[in-house]
Amino acid sequence: MILSTTPTIEGHTIREYKGIVTGETIIGANAFKDFFASIRDIVGGRAGSYEQVLIEAKDTSLNEMMQRALAMGANAIVGIDLDYETIGANGSMLMVAASGTAVVI
Repeated sequence: MILSTTPTIEGHTIREYKGIVTGETIIGANAFKDFFASIRDIVGGRAGSYEQVLIEAKDTSLNEMMQRALAMGANAIVGIDLDYETIGANGSMLMVAASGTAVVI
């Protein structure tokens, strides 16, 4: 399945619009990650554990959206938008929402 943030896919004609598809993921970051991230804040550097959580949440959301598009008979998704939000007490949870338009090319 082709995924694109653009409204069209170069070299392909959209033959049919199936509708809007979404994928959502809410994932928690545990105390160890919080502890090591706070150390990184002090000494500098990248918070690799948080980056892994972001990647996992994004990939899960995109995969969920693809499964929904396949169920609609689509073979591509265009106009994909990714949104990231922290939710829960003290922002302890990360929500990633993906949305786009399922199409047949």
